[in-house]
Amino acid sequence: MVKIISAQEAAKLVKSGATVATSGFVGCGNPDALTGAIEESFLKERLPIDLTLIYCAGQGDGKDRGANHFGHEGLVKRVIGGHWNLAPKLGKLAVENKIEAYNFPQGTLTHWFRNVAGRKPGVIAKVGLNTFVDPRVEGGKINDVTKEDLVEVIELGGEEWLWYKPFPIDVALLRGTSADKKGNITIEHEAVSLELLSLAQAAKNSGGIVIVQVERIVENGSMHPMNVKVPGINVDYVVVNENPDNHVQIYAEPCSYNPAYCGEARAPLFTIAPMVLDERKVIARRGAMELIPNAAVNLGIGVPEGIAMVANEEGIGDTMTLTVESGPVGGLPAGGLGFGAAMNAEAILDQPYQFDFYDGGGLDLAFLGLAQTDQYGNINVSKFKGRVAGCGGFINITQNTKRVIYCGSFTAGGLKVNIADGKLKIVNEGKVKKFLDHVEQITFSGTYAQKTQQSVMYITERAVFELTAKGVMLTEIAPGVDIDKDILALMDFKPIISPNIKMMDERIFRDEIMGIKI
Repeated sequence: MVKIISAQEAAKLVKSGATVATSGFVGCGNPDALTGAIEESFLKERLPIDLTLIYCAGQGDGKDRGANHFGHEGLVKRVIGGHWNLAPKLGKLAVENKIEAYNFPQGTLTHWFRNVAGRKPGVIAKVGLNTFVDPRVEGGKINDVTKEDLVEVIELGGEEWLWYKPFPIDVALLRGTSADKKGNITIEHEAVSLELLSLAQAAKNSGGIVIVQVERIVENGSMHPMNVKVPGINVDYVVVNENPDNHVQIYAEPCSYNPAYCGEARAPLFTIAPMVLDERKVIARRGAMELIPNAAVNLGIGVPEGIAMVANEEGIGDTMTLTVESGPVGGLPAGGLGFGAAMNAEAILDQPYQFDFYDGGGLDLAFLGLAQTDQYGNINVSKFKGRVAGCGGFINITQNTKRVIYCGSFTAGGLKVNIADGKLKIVNEGKVKKFLDHVEQITFSGTYAQKTQQSVMYITERAVFELTAKGVMLTEIAPGVDIDKDILALMDFKPIISPNIKMMDERIFRDEIMGIKI
C-alpha cells in the first residue's frame, strides 16, 4: 500500500543536496501543495538546502507559483530548466550569479527523463546544434558561475550530435487527480499528461522517491487500467491536497474547472469573441494566409496564438490540426497562463511523444514568436539584457519543422498603429528595435536552417521577410507605410530588397471577414 502523508511530511522527505524533478506546464499540472510546502519548510527551518532542480516546461505564473516556490537563495544551488520566464524568482538568482543555471530545449529534457528511466546514456540529438545550447557557443549556461559542461558535441557516423549527459533523480514531485490505496494515479481532471510516467520511472530507477499530489483517494479496483497514468509500483507517497488554490486546472482560470480541457465535454467555439483589429490581428491574418490544407501545425505563445483565433473567425479552423508541445492534438489551444491546455482536443499525448513527432519533422508548419532577428536570419527569444526567458520547446520545433514562420511586431515598447480603409499608419513608433546586426542569443540558427534548406519567413504588421541563401529578403510591405522611413531606417542591417516586392493584401487591414480560402 502507498503511504498517504501531508504536504509538510512530504517536504521533510526532500533531503538537502537532493536532485528534484517537478511536473508542470505553465499553469497545468503543477504540484503547488508539494513545492509550496518545501518553500515553507526552507523559510521556517532553513531545510532543505542546496537542491538541484530540473524541469522541462516553464512552470509558474510569473509571480509566486510553480517553480517560483524554489526561488530562494540557499534553497537551490543548481537549476536546469527548459523555460525560465514564468519563474522570475529563479531567474533573478541566475542573473545575480547566486545559483548555477542551465537552459536546455524542453523537448530534449522530456526525452532525457525517459532515457534516464531506462538507464540510457542521456540524450543524443541534433537539437540545439549552432544555437546557444551548443557548447561551442554557450553550452546552455545562463551565467558566469555555471562551469560544468552538461552537454558535449560528439561525432557519430560522420555527423555532429549533441550529447546531453545523464545523472540520477532523487525526488520526483508530480500531480494527478485520483490515487487508489496502492498508489495508482489517474489524471481525469488534468488538462495534460506531460511526462509524468517518465519522471516517476526516472526517479524510481535512480533509487529515488516519487511523491504525487492528488485531489482524492479512491478504492482499489475502481480505476480502469487504461486510465492509470502512473502505476502504483512507481509511486512511494501520495499527498491529498487540502487547498483548492494549490490544485487549479490552469492558472488562467483559477476558480473554475473546464471539462473541455480534459475531454470530458466539448465547448462551442462560436462563443469565442473575434480579435480586435490591431497589429496583433494584422500579423495573425497574414500568418493565416500561409496555412495549407490538412496541415499539422504548432502555434507558439503570444502573437502566434492569434492565428488560431483568425482561422476560427474565418471558418477555416477545421482545415488544419493544431498541436501544442504539452501534448494536445487538435482543438483550440488556450493562451496566456492557460497555454498548454487545449479546448476540444482530439488526443492528448504524453509530452515526450509529442516531441518525438516534432523532432522527427512531423510538423508541416510552425508559427513562433519574433523577439529579435539579425542579418543572418537568427532569432532570439531566450535572453534579453540580463533577463532570462529560456527557449522552452522553441529549438525542438523550429529546428525540425518543414516551414517556420516567425510572427511579431516590427518594433516593441510603445508601438501604436492606426488600421483603417485597407491601410496601416504608424501613430507611435516602438522604442525597441527587433531587426539587429546581431541577436543577443541564438535560439534559432539561420545558418543551420540554410544547411538543412528549411523554409523560413518573418511576418510583422508592416513588412514580410524571407530567409534566402544570400540573406534576409524583404518581400512585402503594408499599404500606407513608407519603406525607407517606417522599415529600412529602423533596421540595423540592410535587407535584400526583392525585385518582386509587393503590397500585403489590403483585406488584412479591413475590419470585415477576409474570406481566406485554403
